[in-house]
Amino acid sequence: MLGWTLVFLVVAVIAGLFGFTGIAGAAAGIAKIIFFLFIVLLVISLLINALKGKSPRL
Repeated sequence: MLGWTLVFLVVAVIAGLFGFTGIAGAAAGIAKIIFFLFIVLLVISLLINALKGKSPRL
């Protein structure tokens, strides 16, 4: 999921460099949404593992 965020971020940067501000804005917005979704899922996963008493896998 974090990989998709990076893909949309790269698309936004390239589109911004070429002057496609609409595409750049949309791609940056999508990247931001996916990034925050990733953070929320990470926190939920950490909380569930902490409540179950499992130690994190390294």
